[in-house]
Amino acid sequence: MTARPLPARPRSVAIGVRALGAMVLAMVLASCSLLNGGERSQEAATAKADPSIVASAPAGLEKFYSQEVVWEPCEGEFQCAKVAVPMDYGNPDGGTIQLAALRASSTGKKTGSLLVNPGGPGASGYDFVKDAAGTHFSQPVRDSFDLVGFDPRGVKRSAPVTCMTDAERDAARAKVYAMETDPGLAAALADNKAIAAQCGEQTGSLLGHIDTVSSAKDLDILRAVVNDAKLNYLGYSYGTFLGSTYASLFPENVGRMVLDGALDPSISYEELTSGQARAFERAIRAYVASCQAQDGCPLTGDVDTGVQQIRDLIAAVQQTPRTAKDGRVVNATIFVSGLITPLYNDQSWPALTQALEAAMTGDVSLMLRLADLGADRSSDGTYTSNSTFAFNAINCLDYPMVSDTAGMRAEQQRLTQDSPTFGYFFAYGGTNCVDWPYPNVRTPAPVEYDGSSTIVVIGTTGDPATPVEWASSLRKQLGNAALMTWKGEGHTAYGRSNGCIEDAVDAYLVRGQVPADNTVC
Repeated sequence: MTARPLPARPRSVAIGVRALGAMVLAMVLASCSLLNGGERSQEAATAKADPSIVASAPAGLEKFYSQEVVWEPCEGEFQCAKVAVPMDYGNPDGGTIQLAALRASSTGKKTGSLLVNPGGPGASGYDFVKDAAGTHFSQPVRDSFDLVGFDPRGVKRSAPVTCMTDAERDAARAKVYAMETDPGLAAALADNKAIAAQCGEQTGSLLGHIDTVSSAKDLDILRAVVNDAKLNYLGYSYGTFLGSTYASLFPENVGRMVLDGALDPSISYEELTSGQARAFERAIRAYVASCQAQDGCPLTGDVDTGVQQIRDLIAAVQQTPRTAKDGRVVNATIFVSGLITPLYNDQSWPALTQALEAAMTGDVSLMLRLADLGADRSSDGTYTSNSTFAFNAINCLDYPMVSDTAGMRAEQQRLTQDSPTFGYFFAYGGTNCVDWPYPNVRTPAPVEYDGSSTIVVIGTTGDPATPVEWASSLRKQLGNAALMTWKGEGHTAYGRSNGCIEDAVDAYLVRGQVPADNTVC
Protein backbone atom coordinates (compact mmCIF):
# COMPACT_ATOMS: atom_id res chain seq x y z
CA MET A 1 0.00 0.00 0.00
CA THR A 2 1.35 3.41 -0.88
CA ALA A 3 -0.19 6.82 -0.66
CA ARG A 4 -3.84 7.75 -0.24
CA PRO A 5 -5.80 7.94 -3.49
CA LEU A 6 -7.95 11.02 -3.12
CA PRO A 7 -6.59 14.50 -2.64
CA ALA A 8 -6.84 14.57 1.13
CA ARG A 9 -3.55 12.76 1.76
CA PRO A 10 -1.33 9.86 0.71
CA ARG A 11 -3.21 6.65 1.15
CA SER A 12 -2.06 4.47 3.94
CA VAL A 13 -3.86 1.19 3.92
CA ALA A 14 -2.01 -2.02 3.29
CA ILE A 15 -1.22 -2.14 -0.15
CA GLY A 16 -2.48 -1.54 0.97
CA VAL A 17 -2.80 -1.66 2.82
CA ARG A 18 -1.48 -0.49 -2.08
CA ALA A 19 1.72 -1.97 -1.81
CA LEU A 20 2.08 -4.18 -4.74
CA GLY A 21 -1.04 -2.05 -5.45
CA ALA A 22 0.71 -2.52 -8.13
CA MET A 23 3.51 -0.69 -6.52
CA VAL A 24 4.17 -3.47 -4.08
CA LEU A 25 6.00 -5.21 -6.85
CA ALA A 26 5.94 -2.59 -9.57
CA MET A 27 9.34 -1.22 -8.68
CA VAL A 28 10.64 -4.70 -7.95
CA LEU A 29 9.59 -6.02 -11.31
CA ALA A 30 10.23 -2.95 -13.44
CA SER A 31 12.47 -4.88 -15.81
CA CYS A 32 10.58 -8.16 -15.91
CA SER A 33 10.51 -9.92 -19.27
CA LEU A 34 7.80 -12.01 -20.84
CA LEU A 35 7.56 -15.66 -20.09
CA ASN A 36 9.95 -18.11 -21.65
CA GLY A 37 9.86 -21.84 -21.42
CA GLY A 38 7.77 -24.79 -22.52
CA GLU A 39 5.54 -24.69 -25.54
CA ARG A 40 1.96 -23.64 -25.02
CA SER A 41 -0.99 -24.29 -27.25
CA GLN A 42 -2.32 -21.21 -28.98
CA GLU A 43 -5.65 -22.89 -29.57
CA ALA A 44 -8.70 -21.75 -27.65
CA ALA A 45 -9.54 -24.22 -24.92
CA THR A 46 -12.86 -24.73 -23.17
CA ALA A 47 -12.68 -25.75 -19.53
CA LYS A 48 -15.60 -27.93 -18.48
CA ALA A 49 -16.41 -28.09 -14.82
CA ASP A 50 -15.64 -31.24 -12.87
CA PRO A 51 -18.97 -32.68 -11.63
CA SER A 52 -17.58 -33.27 -8.15
CA ILE A 53 -16.59 -29.61 -7.87
CA VAL A 54 -20.00 -28.47 -9.06
CA ALA A 55 -21.65 -30.78 -6.55
CA SER A 56 -19.95 -28.93 -3.68
CA ALA A 57 -21.03 -25.47 -4.87
CA PRO A 58 -22.89 -23.29 -2.35
CA ALA A 59 -26.65 -23.42 -2.82
CA GLY A 60 -27.86 -21.08 -5.52
CA LEU A 61 -24.45 -20.70 -7.15
CA GLU A 62 -24.34 -23.94 -9.16
CA LYS A 63 -24.58 -22.18 -12.51
CA PHE A 64 -21.46 -20.17 -11.77
CA TYR A 65 -19.47 -23.19 -10.62
CA SER A 66 -20.56 -25.21 -13.66
CA GLN A 67 -19.95 -22.54 -16.30
CA GLU A 68 -17.77 -23.44 -19.25
CA VAL A 69 -14.89 -21.00 -19.56
CA VAL A 70 -13.13 -20.42 -22.87
CA TRP A 71 -9.40 -19.74 -22.59
CA GLU A 72 -8.22 -17.93 -25.71
CA PRO A 73 -4.69 -16.97 -26.81
CA CYS A 74 -3.76 -13.47 -25.64
CA GLU A 75 -0.85 -11.18 -24.80
CA GLY A 76 1.51 -13.22 -26.99
CA GLU A 77 2.34 -16.15 -24.72
CA PHE A 78 -0.74 -16.50 -22.57
CA GLN A 79 -4.37 -17.48 -22.44
CA CYS A 80 -7.18 -15.27 -21.21
CA ALA A 81 -10.73 -15.86 -20.10
CA LYS A 82 -13.77 -14.09 -18.70
CA VAL A 83 -15.43 -15.66 -15.68
CA ALA A 84 -19.00 -14.79 -14.69
CA VAL A 85 -19.77 -14.13 -11.01
CA PRO A 86 -22.82 -12.65 -9.27
CA MET A 87 -22.65 -8.92 -8.74
CA ASP A 88 -24.49 -9.37 -5.45
CA TYR A 89 -24.06 -12.67 -3.62
CA GLY A 90 -27.18 -11.83 -1.64
CA ASN A 91 -29.09 -12.00 -4.93
CA PRO A 92 -27.20 -14.44 -7.17
CA ASP A 93 -30.04 -14.55 -9.70
CA GLY A 94 -29.65 -10.83 -10.28
CA GLY A 95 -26.97 -9.15 -12.36
CA THR A 96 -23.57 -10.67 -13.13
CA ILE A 97 -20.13 -9.25 -13.77
CA GLN A 98 -17.16 -10.63 -15.68
CA LEU A 99 -13.76 -11.21 -14.08
CA ALA A 100 -10.71 -11.04 -16.35
CA ALA A 101 -8.17 -13.82 -15.86
CA LEU A 102 -4.85 -14.58 -17.54
CA ARG A 103 -3.09 -17.96 -17.47
CA ALA A 104 0.55 -18.91 -17.96
CA SER A 105 0.43 -22.63 -18.65
CA SER A 106 2.70 -24.94 -16.70
CA THR A 107 6.00 -25.76 -18.37
CA GLY A 108 6.21 -29.31 -17.00
CA LYS A 109 3.96 -31.91 -15.42
CA LYS A 110 1.02 -29.89 -14.18
CA THR A 111 -0.32 -30.61 -10.69
CA GLY A 112 -2.86 -27.76 -10.58
CA SER A 113 -3.29 -24.02 -10.80
CA LEU A 114 -1.75 -21.32 -8.58
CA LEU A 115 -3.98 -18.26 -8.30
CA VAL A 116 -2.07 -15.06 -7.60
CA ASN A 117 -3.07 -11.70 -6.12
CA PRO A 118 -0.37 -8.98 -5.95
CA GLY A 119 -2.08 -6.69 -3.45
CA GLY A 120 -3.68 -3.31 -3.37
CA PRO A 121 -6.54 -3.39 -2.94
CA GLY A 122 -6.70 -2.47 -6.58
CA ALA A 123 -3.67 -4.17 -8.13
CA SER A 124 -4.03 -6.25 -11.27
CA GLY A 125 -3.18 -9.93 -10.95
CA TYR A 126 -3.66 -10.22 -14.70
CA ASP A 127 -0.82 -7.76 -15.28
CA PHE A 128 1.33 -9.31 -12.56
CA VAL A 129 1.33 -12.76 -14.17
CA LYS A 130 1.69 -11.27 -17.65
CA ASP A 131 4.74 -9.23 -16.67
CA ALA A 132 6.40 -11.48 -14.12
CA ALA A 133 5.53 -15.13 -14.73
CA GLY A 134 8.89 -15.89 -16.33
CA THR A 135 11.05 -14.02 -13.82
CA HIS A 136 9.32 -13.96 -10.45
CA PHE A 137 8.61 -17.67 -10.08
CA SER A 138 11.09 -20.53 -9.91
CA GLN A 139 11.22 -23.22 -12.56
CA PRO A 140 9.82 -25.92 -10.23
CA VAL A 141 6.77 -23.74 -9.55
CA ARG A 142 6.39 -22.93 -13.26
CA ASP A 143 6.64 -26.63 -14.09
CA SER A 144 4.03 -27.65 -11.53
CA PHE A 145 1.35 -24.99 -11.89
CA ASP A 146 -0.64 -23.00 -14.34
CA LEU A 147 -0.15 -19.49 -12.99
CA VAL A 148 -3.48 -17.67 -12.99
CA GLY A 149 -3.65 -13.93 -12.45
CA PHE A 150 -6.98 -12.16 -12.22
CA ASP A 151 -8.32 -8.66 -11.75
CA PRO A 152 -10.62 -8.71 -8.69
CA ARG A 153 -14.07 -7.18 -9.01
CA GLY A 154 -13.85 -3.43 -9.44
CA VAL A 155 -10.25 -3.57 -10.72
CA LYS A 156 -9.04 -2.58 -14.20
CA ARG A 157 -10.61 -5.16 -16.58
CA SER A 158 -13.16 -6.64 -14.14
CA ALA A 159 -16.12 -4.25 -14.01
CA PRO A 160 -13.80 -1.42 -12.95
CA VAL A 161 -14.66 1.34 -10.52
CA THR A 162 -14.82 4.52 -12.61
CA CYS A 163 -14.76 8.01 -11.16
CA MET A 164 -12.78 10.66 -13.03
CA THR A 165 -11.06 11.51 -16.30
CA ASP A 166 -7.27 11.56 -16.43
CA ALA A 167 -7.28 15.36 -16.47
CA GLU A 168 -9.54 15.42 -13.43
CA ARG A 169 -7.20 13.03 -11.63
CA ASP A 170 -4.26 15.33 -12.33
CA ALA A 171 -6.22 18.28 -11.02
CA ALA A 172 -7.26 16.42 -7.85
CA ARG A 173 -3.69 15.36 -7.09
CA ALA A 174 -2.48 18.94 -7.53
CA LYS A 175 -4.85 20.41 -4.93
CA VAL A 176 -3.53 21.53 -1.56
CA TYR A 177 -5.52 21.33 1.69
CA ALA A 178 -4.50 22.73 5.05
CA MET A 179 -6.21 19.86 6.81
CA GLU A 180 -5.40 21.12 10.28
CA THR A 181 -7.58 24.19 9.67
CA ASP A 182 -11.37 24.20 9.58
CA PRO A 183 -11.56 25.81 6.09
CA GLY A 184 -8.98 23.34 4.72
CA LEU A 185 -10.79 20.33 6.15
CA ALA A 186 -14.12 21.63 4.86
CA ALA A 187 -12.67 22.04 1.36
CA ALA A 188 -11.27 18.50 1.40
CA LEU A 189 -14.60 17.10 2.58
CA ALA A 190 -16.49 18.97 -0.13
CA ASP A 191 -14.16 17.79 -2.90
CA ASN A 192 -14.17 14.19 -1.67
CA LYS A 193 -17.97 14.27 -1.48
CA ALA A 194 -18.10 15.37 -5.11
CA ILE A 195 -15.65 12.64 -6.15
CA ALA A 196 -17.63 10.01 -4.25
CA ALA A 197 -20.77 11.12 -6.07
CA GLN A 198 -18.95 10.80 -9.41
CA CYS A 199 -17.84 7.28 -8.49
CA GLY A 200 -21.43 6.37 -7.68
CA GLU A 201 -22.81 7.86 -10.89
CA GLN A 202 -20.19 6.37 -13.21
CA THR A 203 -19.80 2.94 -11.58
CA GLY A 204 -23.38 2.26 -10.57
CA SER A 205 -24.63 -0.24 -8.00
CA LEU A 206 -21.54 -2.44 -8.37
CA LEU A 207 -19.82 0.11 -6.14
CA GLY A 208 -21.65 -1.40 -3.18
CA HIS A 209 -20.44 -4.94 -3.92
CA ILE A 210 -16.66 -4.80 -4.27
CA ASP A 211 -15.91 -5.66 -0.67
CA THR A 212 -13.32 -8.30 0.20
CA VAL A 213 -15.84 -10.94 1.28
CA SER A 214 -17.45 -10.77 -2.17
CA SER A 215 -14.02 -11.04 -3.80
CA ALA A 216 -13.21 -14.08 -1.65
CA LYS A 217 -16.39 -15.75 -2.89
CA ASP A 218 -15.27 -14.92 -6.45
CA LEU A 219 -12.00 -16.66 -5.64
CA ASP A 220 -13.84 -19.90 -4.96
CA ILE A 221 -15.61 -19.70 -8.31
CA LEU A 222 -12.23 -19.13 -9.96
CA ARG A 223 -10.93 -22.21 -8.16
CA ALA A 224 -13.84 -24.21 -9.52
CA VAL A 225 -13.53 -23.07 -13.13
CA VAL A 226 -9.85 -24.05 -13.25
CA ASN A 227 -11.00 -27.46 -11.97
CA ASP A 228 -9.04 -27.53 -8.73
CA ALA A 229 -10.62 -29.30 -5.77
CA LYS A 230 -8.47 -27.16 -3.46
CA LEU A 231 -7.34 -23.56 -3.87
CA ASN A 232 -3.61 -23.09 -4.33
CA TYR A 233 -2.96 -19.41 -3.76
CA LEU A 234 -0.20 -16.84 -3.42
CA GLY A 235 -1.29 -13.50 -2.02
CA TYR A 236 0.82 -10.44 -1.33
CA SER A 237 -0.06 -7.56 1.01
CA TYR A 238 -3.81 -6.93 0.61
CA GLY A 239 -3.81 -10.31 -1.12
CA THR A 240 -3.12 -11.84 2.31
CA PHE A 241 -6.34 -10.24 3.59
CA LEU A 242 -8.20 -11.69 0.61
CA GLY A 243 -6.59 -15.08 1.24
CA SER A 244 -7.31 -15.20 4.96
CA THR A 245 -10.90 -14.11 4.28
CA TYR A 246 -11.20 -16.99 1.82
CA ALA A 247 -9.77 -19.41 4.39
CA SER A 248 -12.40 -18.33 6.92
CA LEU A 249 -15.23 -18.80 4.40
CA PHE A 250 -14.04 -21.98 2.68
CA PRO A 251 -11.69 -23.74 5.12
CA GLU A 252 -12.24 -27.15 3.55
CA ASN A 253 -11.22 -25.80 0.12
CA VAL A 254 -7.82 -24.42 1.16
CA GLY A 255 -4.91 -26.17 -0.53
CA ARG A 256 -1.42 -24.68 -0.50
CA MET A 257 -1.73 -21.05 0.51
CA VAL A 258 1.10 -18.53 0.95
CA LEU A 259 0.29 -15.13 2.51
CA ASP A 260 3.27 -12.80 2.12
CA GLY A 261 3.36 -9.29 3.61
CA ALA A 262 0.54 -10.14 5.97
CA LEU A 263 -2.27 -7.81 6.92
CA ASP A 264 -3.86 -8.26 10.36
CA PRO A 265 -7.63 -8.52 9.72
CA SER A 266 -8.45 -7.85 13.38
CA ILE A 267 -7.22 -4.26 13.54
CA SER A 268 -9.20 -1.10 12.85
CA TYR A 269 -8.45 1.25 9.99
CA GLU A 270 -6.93 3.71 12.46
CA GLU A 271 -4.70 1.00 13.97
CA LEU A 272 -3.71 -0.03 10.47
CA THR A 273 -2.75 3.52 9.54
CA SER A 274 -0.82 3.99 12.78
CA GLY A 275 1.11 0.76 12.22
CA GLN A 276 2.02 1.83 8.71
CA ALA A 277 3.08 5.29 9.85
CA ARG A 278 5.52 3.78 12.35
CA ALA A 279 6.78 1.28 9.78
CA PHE A 280 7.39 3.94 7.13
CA GLU A 281 9.28 6.00 9.70
CA ARG A 282 11.51 2.99 10.38
CA ALA A 283 11.92 2.53 6.64
CA ILE A 284 13.03 6.11 5.98
CA ARG A 285 15.59 5.80 8.76
CA ALA A 286 16.88 2.53 7.29
CA TYR A 287 17.13 4.21 3.90
CA VAL A 288 19.03 7.20 5.30
CA ALA A 289 21.49 4.93 7.12
CA SER A 290 22.12 3.01 3.89
CA CYS A 291 22.48 6.21 1.88
CA GLN A 292 24.95 7.75 4.32
CA ALA A 293 27.11 4.62 4.20
CA GLN A 294 27.75 5.25 0.51
CA ASP A 295 29.75 7.87 -1.33
CA GLY A 296 27.76 10.70 -2.82
CA CYS A 297 24.81 10.62 -0.45
CA PRO A 298 23.25 14.11 -0.33
CA LEU A 299 22.13 13.61 3.29
CA THR A 300 24.87 14.72 5.67
CA GLY A 301 25.62 13.96 9.30
CA ASP A 302 24.12 11.06 11.24
CA VAL A 303 20.76 9.36 10.64
CA ASP A 304 18.81 11.83 12.78
CA THR A 305 20.34 14.73 10.89
CA GLY A 306 19.68 13.11 7.52
CA VAL A 307 16.05 12.41 8.33
CA GLN A 308 15.62 15.99 9.52
CA GLN A 309 16.94 17.22 6.18
CA ILE A 310 14.19 15.23 4.47
CA ARG A 311 11.60 16.69 6.85
CA ASP A 312 12.88 20.19 6.16
CA LEU A 313 12.58 19.53 2.45
CA ILE A 314 8.97 18.36 2.85
CA ALA A 315 8.19 21.44 4.96
CA ALA A 316 9.69 23.73 2.32
CA VAL A 317 7.54 22.15 -0.42
CA GLN A 318 4.52 22.35 1.87
CA GLN A 319 5.17 26.06 2.36
CA THR A 320 5.90 26.73 -1.31
CA PRO A 321 4.96 24.05 -3.88
CA ARG A 322 7.56 23.56 -6.61
CA THR A 323 7.20 23.34 -10.36
CA ALA A 324 8.64 20.34 -12.22
CA LYS A 325 10.29 20.52 -15.63
CA ASP A 326 7.06 19.51 -17.35
CA GLY A 327 5.29 22.51 -15.81
CA ARG A 328 3.24 20.51 -13.30
CA VAL A 329 3.05 21.76 -9.72
CA VAL A 330 4.43 19.42 -7.04
CA ASN A 331 2.77 19.94 -3.69
CA ALA A 332 3.77 18.28 -0.43
CA THR A 333 1.33 15.38 -0.83
CA ILE A 334 2.76 14.51 -4.26
CA PHE A 335 6.29 14.98 -2.91
CA VAL A 336 5.64 12.59 -0.01
CA SER A 337 4.08 10.07 -2.39
CA GLY A 338 7.31 10.18 -4.37
CA LEU A 339 9.31 9.56 -1.19
CA ILE A 340 7.15 6.61 -0.21
CA THR A 341 7.10 4.77 -3.53
CA PRO A 342 10.75 3.54 -3.56
CA LEU A 343 10.58 2.56 0.11
CA TYR A 344 8.64 -0.51 -0.98
CA ASN A 345 11.80 -2.08 -2.37
CA ASP A 346 15.35 -1.40 -1.20
CA GLN A 347 16.57 -2.06 -4.74
CA SER A 348 14.79 1.20 -5.61
CA TRP A 349 16.61 3.23 -2.95
CA PRO A 350 19.20 4.56 -5.47
CA ALA A 351 16.30 6.12 -7.38
CA LEU A 352 15.20 7.86 -4.19
CA THR A 353 18.72 9.16 -3.64
CA GLN A 354 18.75 10.64 -7.14
CA ALA A 355 15.36 12.25 -6.60
CA LEU A 356 16.35 13.71 -3.25
CA GLU A 357 19.64 15.05 -4.57
CA ALA A 358 17.82 16.81 -7.42
CA ALA A 359 15.08 18.11 -5.09
CA MET A 360 17.67 19.58 -2.72
CA THR A 361 18.93 21.69 -5.63
CA GLY A 362 15.40 22.76 -6.57
CA ASP A 363 14.43 20.18 -9.21
CA VAL A 364 11.44 18.05 -8.13
CA SER A 365 10.93 16.37 -11.51
CA LEU A 366 12.32 12.99 -10.43
CA MET A 367 10.25 13.03 -7.25
CA LEU A 368 7.17 13.72 -9.36
CA ARG A 369 8.08 10.79 -11.59
CA LEU A 370 8.25 8.49 -8.57
CA ALA A 371 4.87 9.77 -7.38
CA ASP A 372 3.45 9.15 -10.86
CA LEU A 373 4.74 5.57 -10.76
CA GLY A 374 2.87 5.09 -7.51
CA ALA A 375 -0.29 6.52 -9.07
CA ASP A 376 0.08 4.49 -12.31
CA ARG A 377 0.41 7.65 -14.39
CA SER A 378 2.35 7.46 -17.65
CA SER A 379 4.54 10.27 -18.91
CA ASP A 380 1.95 11.07 -21.60
CA GLY A 381 -0.59 11.94 -18.92
CA THR A 382 -2.68 8.79 -19.13
CA TYR A 383 -3.37 6.61 -16.11
CA THR A 384 -2.84 2.93 -16.85
CA SER A 385 -5.15 1.57 -14.16
CA ASN A 386 -8.02 2.48 -11.89
CA SER A 387 -6.14 1.23 -8.84
CA THR A 388 -6.51 4.51 -6.94
CA PHE A 389 -10.28 4.41 -7.21
CA ALA A 390 -10.56 0.68 -6.54
CA PHE A 391 -8.30 1.08 -3.51
CA ASN A 392 -10.52 3.70 -1.96
CA ALA A 393 -13.80 2.02 -2.88
CA ILE A 394 -12.83 -1.34 -1.40
CA ASN A 395 -11.49 0.21 1.79
CA CYS A 396 -14.67 2.26 2.27
CA LEU A 397 -16.67 -0.99 2.27
CA ASP A 398 -14.17 -3.01 4.32
CA TYR A 399 -13.49 -0.53 7.14
CA PRO A 400 -15.57 1.75 9.34
CA MET A 401 -13.56 4.94 9.69
CA VAL A 402 -13.36 7.80 12.18
CA SER A 403 -14.71 10.78 10.24
CA ASP A 404 -15.79 13.36 12.82
CA THR A 405 -13.58 16.42 13.09
CA ALA A 406 -12.48 15.84 16.69
CA GLY A 407 -11.63 12.21 15.97
CA MET A 408 -9.60 13.04 12.87
CA ARG A 409 -7.77 15.87 14.66
CA ALA A 410 -6.84 13.45 17.47
CA GLU A 411 -5.68 10.90 14.89
CA GLN A 412 -3.46 13.53 13.27
CA GLN A 413 -1.76 14.14 16.60
CA ARG A 414 -1.19 10.41 17.16
CA LEU A 415 0.14 9.86 13.67
CA THR A 416 2.51 12.81 13.91
CA GLN A 417 3.94 11.25 17.05
CA ASP A 418 4.13 7.83 15.39
CA SER A 419 5.86 9.27 12.32
CA PRO A 420 7.22 12.82 12.48
CA THR A 421 8.17 12.54 8.80
CA PHE A 422 4.99 11.11 7.28
CA GLY A 423 2.29 11.07 9.95
CA TYR A 424 0.55 14.30 8.95
CA PHE A 425 0.08 12.97 5.43
CA PHE A 426 -1.42 9.71 6.66
CA ALA A 427 -4.11 11.47 8.69
CA TYR A 428 -7.69 12.36 7.76
CA GLY A 429 -8.42 9.10 5.96
CA GLY A 430 -12.03 9.35 7.07
CA THR A 431 -12.59 12.24 4.65
CA ASN A 432 -12.49 9.78 1.77
CA CYS A 433 -15.39 7.63 2.97
CA VAL A 434 -17.63 9.85 5.09
CA ASP A 435 -19.82 10.63 2.07
CA TRP A 436 -19.32 7.35 0.21
CA PRO A 437 -22.52 6.25 -1.58
CA TYR A 438 -22.53 2.87 0.20
CA PRO A 439 -21.94 2.05 3.89
CA ASN A 440 -19.14 -0.19 5.08
CA VAL A 441 -20.16 -3.84 5.31
CA ARG A 442 -17.47 -5.27 7.57
CA THR A 443 -16.33 -4.90 11.15
CA PRO A 444 -12.64 -5.79 11.72
CA ALA A 445 -12.28 -9.03 13.69
CA PRO A 446 -9.78 -11.87 14.08
CA VAL A 447 -9.96 -14.38 11.26
CA GLU A 448 -11.17 -17.88 12.09
CA TYR A 449 -9.80 -20.91 10.24
CA ASP A 450 -10.34 -24.58 11.03
CA GLY A 451 -9.09 -26.18 7.84
CA SER A 452 -6.69 -29.12 7.68
CA SER A 453 -4.20 -27.50 5.28
CA THR A 454 -1.36 -25.56 6.92
CA ILE A 455 -1.12 -21.98 5.62
CA VAL A 456 2.30 -20.30 5.27
CA VAL A 457 2.49 -16.69 6.50
CA ILE A 458 5.51 -14.48 5.70
CA GLY A 459 6.62 -11.21 7.27
CA THR A 460 9.59 -8.95 6.52
CA THR A 461 11.33 -7.14 9.38
CA GLY A 462 11.75 -3.88 7.44
CA ASP A 463 8.40 -3.92 5.65
CA PRO A 464 6.97 -0.37 5.56
CA ALA A 465 3.47 -1.22 4.32
CA THR A 466 2.64 -4.36 6.30
CA PRO A 467 4.67 -4.27 9.53
CA VAL A 468 6.23 -7.58 10.50
CA GLU A 469 4.19 -7.87 13.69
CA TRP A 470 1.03 -8.22 11.58
CA ALA A 471 2.38 -11.49 10.18
CA SER A 472 2.80 -12.90 13.68
CA SER A 473 -0.71 -11.81 14.60
CA LEU A 474 -2.23 -13.39 11.49
CA ARG A 475 -0.35 -16.63 12.08
CA LYS A 476 -1.82 -16.84 15.61
CA GLN A 477 -5.34 -16.14 14.38
CA LEU A 478 -5.17 -18.80 11.68
CA GLY A 479 -4.00 -21.46 14.11
CA ASN A 480 -3.01 -24.06 11.54
CA ALA A 481 -0.25 -21.97 10.02
CA ALA A 482 3.53 -21.66 9.84
CA LEU A 483 5.27 -18.30 10.17
CA MET A 484 8.39 -17.34 8.23
CA THR A 485 10.26 -14.08 8.80
CA TRP A 486 12.75 -12.50 6.42
CA LYS A 487 15.32 -10.12 7.87
CA GLY A 488 15.20 -7.61 5.07
CA GLU A 489 14.00 -4.22 3.89
CA GLY A 490 11.04 -3.49 1.67
CA HIS A 491 7.56 -4.84 1.12
CA THR A 492 7.02 -8.63 0.93
CA ALA A 493 9.64 -11.35 0.56
CA TYR A 494 8.99 -14.21 -1.87
CA GLY A 495 10.48 -13.38 -5.25
CA ARG A 496 12.85 -10.71 -3.91
CA SER A 497 14.51 -12.04 -0.76
CA ASN A 498 16.96 -14.94 -0.39
CA GLY A 499 17.32 -18.66 -0.93
CA CYS A 500 16.03 -19.46 2.53
CA ILE A 501 12.60 -17.97 1.79
CA GLU A 502 12.52 -18.95 -1.88
CA ASP A 503 13.47 -22.60 -1.34
CA ALA A 504 11.06 -23.06 1.56
CA VAL A 505 8.11 -21.57 -0.34
CA ASP A 506 8.93 -23.59 -3.44
CA ALA A 507 9.12 -26.81 -1.42
CA TYR A 508 5.77 -26.01 0.15
CA LEU A 509 4.03 -25.14 -3.12
CA VAL A 510 5.51 -27.94 -5.21
CA ARG A 511 5.82 -30.80 -2.71
CA GLY A 512 3.57 -29.73 0.15
CA GLN A 513 6.54 -29.59 2.55
CA VAL A 514 5.49 -27.19 5.32
CA PRO A 515 8.36 -25.02 6.65
CA ALA A 516 9.12 -25.10 10.36
CA ASP A 517 7.02 -22.60 12.27
CA ASN A 518 8.89 -19.44 13.30
CA THR A 519 11.59 -19.92 10.68
CA VAL A 520 13.80 -16.82 10.43
CA CYS A 521 15.73 -16.20 7.22
